[in-house]
Amino acid sequence: MRRAVTLGWFAVLVAAPALAASAPAPFEPPFQPPPPRLAEPDAPLNTAPGGPPPDLAFGAYQRGFFIIALREATKRIADNAKDAAAMTLLGEIYRDGFAVKQDFGEASRWFRLASGLGDASAQFELGILLLDGAPGVTRDREAATAQFVKAAAQDYASALYNLGVLALEVEAPAKPDFAKAAGYFKRAAELGDGNAAYSYAVQLKDGKGLALDTAESARWFKRAADAGIISGQVEYAIMLFNGVGVERDEAGAAKIFALAAARRNPIAMNRLAHLLVSGRGVDKDLVQAAVWQKLARAAGNDDPALDKAIAGLTEDQNREVDARIQRLLAF
Repeated sequence: MRRAVTLGWFAVLVAAPALAASAPAPFEPPFQPPPPRLAEPDAPLNTAPGGPPPDLAFGAYQRGFFIIALREATKRIADNAKDAAAMTLLGEIYRDGFAVKQDFGEASRWFRLASGLGDASAQFELGILLLDGAPGVTRDREAATAQFVKAAAQDYASALYNLGVLALEVEAPAKPDFAKAAGYFKRAAELGDGNAAYSYAVQLKDGKGLALDTAESARWFKRAADAGIISGQVEYAIMLFNGVGVERDEAGAAKIFALAAARRNPIAMNRLAHLLVSGRGVDKDLVQAAVWQKLARAAGNDDPALDKAIAGLTEDQNREVDARIQRLLAF
């Protein structure tokens, strides 16, 4: 499945206010686009007694048996010229070049047929092709938007998210429509989209397009964090640590920073190192602080204050730091 668009709209948002002085270091929120993500997962195969037969074509596709998937989907369309799900599957096979020569034009043809039959997945996929452009597919933002609108009308969360991004990523002289974007992000977030929850939380925090509401912002950052969005984890941990919009919980913040640090986020590594140096929210541990500081620095996050804090480690401690880094990098 294809990603949703992740355009650079966060540059449009204003910078957040400085955090409370109680933080061990200036915690600047990581305003950056969320990473590329997948569209909603397809429904699992239905094998319940008395239910419809399993989808052999999609089941084969899920398991990597693309030739079988191609054959089964083609047979289904031969039997039923309005089998939109099979058409969408063929579009994905041709788009990705699985078992066939990659052909974006052919992919768009199948997506367009399925879209015309009301298939939300095909509408979304065609929208992505039109938005990005590809050999055999002319880039057309307006047509892409129209496809996302069709899918959004069926509560397709990724399409709603994309419409929110497109409402902000506009060309001059047009201006970003923050209120419209917030509406799309909220709808997508309510459907469980983590990136949309993060985006909506940013707008709530900054009062962009809707009334500023720090507590509600914290709630949506938590939703994003719980969905595994790293930027959401870092933002929510910052709010927890400082008690902004939510009750202060330094230990809870440390746990979330640790989750994001384990996923190689340099901001989380740096913040966790500060907590390990100060012993706030976690037991003081200069060796582990050095581990995260060195990894954060290797990712471009320099911090002279942390360098100074770990400068007094012994040779044995530094060897232990290197050993722990090697173990982390092995996974």
